Order: sequence, then structure tokens, then C-alpha cells
Amino acid sequence: MAELPTLIKALLNPQAYPHTPKKVDLIQTQMSFLLLTGDYVYKVKKPVNLGYLDYTTLGKRRFFCHQEVKLNRRLCPEIYLSVVPIVKGKGQICLEGKGKAIEYAIKMRQLPQERMMNVLLQASQVTPEMVTKVAEKLAIFHKKAKTNLEVSAFGEVSTVRKNTDENFTQTEKYIGISISPQKYHHIKHYTDNFLEKNASLFLERIKQKRIRDCHGDLHAAHICFTNGIFIYDCIEFNDRFRYCDVASEIAFLAMDLDHYARADLSYHFITAYIQLSQDKGLTQLLNFYKCYRAYVRGKVESFKLDDPYILTTEKERILAVAQGYFGLAYHYTRQRPLLFITTGLLGTGKTTLAQALSQRLGLVIISSDVTRKKLAGIPLTEHRFDEFKTGIYSEDFSRRTYDAMLAEAEKLLSQGQSVILDASFKKRTDRLQARKIADKIGADFLVIECILDEEIAKKRLEQRLKEGTISDGRWEIFEPQKQDFERVVEFPPESHIIVDTAQSLSKIIGLILKKVE
Repeated sequence: MAELPTLIKALLNPQAYPHTPKKVDLIQTQMSFLLLTGDYVYKVKKPVNLGYLDYTTLGKRRFFCHQEVKLNRRLCPEIYLSVVPIVKGKGQICLEGKGKAIEYAIKMRQLPQERMMNVLLQASQVTPEMVTKVAEKLAIFHKKAKTNLEVSAFGEVSTVRKNTDENFTQTEKYIGISISPQKYHHIKHYTDNFLEKNASLFLERIKQKRIRDCHGDLHAAHICFTNGIFIYDCIEFNDRFRYCDVASEIAFLAMDLDHYARADLSYHFITAYIQLSQDKGLTQLLNFYKCYRAYVRGKVESFKLDDPYILTTEKERILAVAQGYFGLAYHYTRQRPLLFITTGLLGTGKTTLAQALSQRLGLVIISSDVTRKKLAGIPLTEHRFDEFKTGIYSEDFSRRTYDAMLAEAEKLLSQGQSVILDASFKKRTDRLQARKIADKIGADFLVIECILDEEIAKKRLEQRLKEGTISDGRWEIFEPQKQDFERVVEFPPESHIIVDTAQSLSKIIGLILKKVE
């Protein structure tokens, strides 16, 4: 890691600020240093030229600071306060002081990190109602956003192709690092082919005035839920990335919800936006733009691998994130939806695996634990430790649970959405019914059978009860379930994979992806 610039080291001193905060925390992005003081955030742009942006001179940084404040006030005027000078006097560097500016910073009210959408998603605290509110805010914003001949021109195939070509050129150096050669060339072929065959669709979007001056960088980390909804940090440095089809903007957040293993919220968000905006044509471009936006996120994360100010240990995490986004981009190129079902005994890791696959492939998870409790009308966190095959685990109630899951899966698959059914699927008839639905819709189908040493499964079940998860699974009913489980012998090898979940999750994911890619 390179040493921080002298300016930034000076700004880590609370005495450099007019309100003298108790402490100053530093967060870095590829383009900026963010100094968090409690009440305010001061954003200093890095003197970088990344090709698509140029902050290399003080004049340019000052200009783009003002642009950022102006453009972000469209969606959160309360947050973006002003552009302030950083000056040096009597050997001291300070913010908002008198004298000649040596740098500029954007001054913002500090939003609570714990209320950011990406943080809430990881804590399972984002609800369908919350994403509906985001959809409402965006539908109103897009309706009012600027559009004219200049803006509309950015919806032409030639301009969209310029953006996608730039992506592929800028990621060539990461082939074999964060993206495999096979994925790179496949996504490039898909993208070029889609643009070539759908020129009329892009022209129709222009005629409908769907190309607007948008936010341009609408992912979960840029949305905060606190005394309202604040959507911040739009793109100010390049109009080409902000002037875009609203379908591209919606696809960006939908893709990011997929990335956080909440494809159910992604689906809800898209449905709500289409209903509010009456933009039914959006669906024809959705997967193309999801692929484009996931690739952009993979690219941006990859760029961080070259940042000298980021720790090597942090770069290991960044690499995994970049690979995940590129994997998601690859998935969106599929022509057919996927239907996965998990099967296996209690404590064998079915839910953990379902969540990981959802994050990698943008699958909607339909959980038997969640479905069962919703049908019973009880809170998800309320436990029902009934005897085996009694109460909400009786044969009749289990039948209702599986019927509801399969019906929801069929509905989603028919709309092109890929699904994973997270359940034990101990009965052959239920597994065959899932396969029947996949065949009816024309979806690719895979049964993932999870196995695990019984002692390890016992420890996992005991730990899970302490953590307070949704599942009511416990060791006392492991043996009865084992006796009741019907072996999976009805599917050919191409539709059935057995995974020992004592292995690393990344290895298991790799084995499964080989089956479907």
C-alpha cells in the first residue's frame, strides 16, 4: 500500500475542520477520499485520469465538485451542502479556511452507514415495501428528468456500443485475473449480437422518450433509508454514463439486488417500477442491461486492484467481489431460465448453498421454511418445535407448503426468472413435479443433493438454534427424517449433482456451475 498523500494525512487531524470533530475516519473509492467527521462528510477527488474521467487538474476537480453538488441535489437536496476550499496557511492545512485554495472538497451531511441499503441487505432488513418506495421515487424522478435531442442520442445503438466496447477494452488486462477468457468472450459475443439484432428496439425507446438524464450509478450502496429515502452519488464526470435509457438505470439496482442474493426483491422492484411508470417495454431490455451493469461493477472493482492506496488484504476481498459480478453478467446471457432444487437432510447446508447460488446467478430463493410459516400466519422468527410430522410439519401442511412453492416457481419461471427451491425435497413425487414444471416452461433443471457427515450436521444444527434462524430443524428429528427420506435415483447424471458440504463453498459453487454453464 502506498503512503497516503500529505493533504489527506493532514485532513485526518480533527483540528483541520471548522467544527473540530472528535475523530475523522477515512474511506476510499477508486476516484475519491471520503473524510467522515460525524456530522459531515468531506469528499476530495483523487487527481486521476481513468479514461472515462479526468480529475488531473485543480480546475477540473473544482468544476466536477460543483457538478456533483448540482446533479445530486435532484434526488437528495438536503444532503449536498456546498463545495468548500482546502487552504494552507501558517503551515497548517484546513478546510473552509481563508486564502488560496490548494484543493476543493464537497461538503455533505453524513448519512448513517448502518442505514445504507447494501448494509441492510446483508442484515436481511430490506422489505418489498422499501423497494417499492424506491421504485416510486425513481418513477417520479425519471418522469421529470431532462430529455431532449442531445440526451436521446445517447440511446442510439452506436452510443450504447461505444459504452460496451469501452468495457471490454478496459477489462482486457483482467482476463485470467477477475474474469476468465471464456466468460469474457462469451459476454462480448452476447452483447455485440444483441445490439446488432435489436436496433429497432433501441430506436423505439428513443421515440418513447425513455432516454433521460438519470442518476447513472444506481446500486445499493448509494441508497440510504433514514427519515426518508436518499439516493446519492450520481455520476457527474461523464454525461455519457448518466444520459441513458431508464431501463438501464432500473436494471442496475435490480442487478445489485440479485448480487446480494435478493432476486425476490429485484423482481418486486422491477414489477413495482413498471406498474408505476407504465414502461412495459422495459422488460425486453432488462437482461441486456443487467448484464451490462454487472459487467461495469466487475470492471470498477477490478480497477481497485491497481490502486496503490488499497491494502493487499482488502484487494483479496475486492477480487472475489469482481469475480462475482462478472459471473452474474455471464448468467444474464442465458437464453433459458434455471430451476434448481435442493434436497438433503437437516443441517446439510442447503440454505447456505442456496443463498450463495442466488448471489452468483441472480436466482429467486423460494424457501420451504419461509413459505411454511407464511402459510401458518406466524412470524418467521417464531419457532414451532412440533413432533415429527405434526403441527405445521404434518403431511397435509407440508403438502400445502410444497404446492405453494411449486406454484410460485412456475409463475416466476414463466416470466423468465431463474429460481432455486430451498427445501429438503425428501419425497420423489415433489422432485418429479419440479422437473415437470421446468419441462413445461422450458427451463434448465438441476437437483442439488447435499450430504454431510452426521456429526458435523449435528454441530451445525446445535449452532443454528443458538443463532436464532428461521429454521426449526434440530437434531432430535434428524433420524426420523433420515428414515422418511426417499433416495434420489430418478434423474440422469446431467440433472443431478451430489455435493459434500464439508467442502469449501467456493469449490461447491464451482462444481455446480460446471453443470449449468
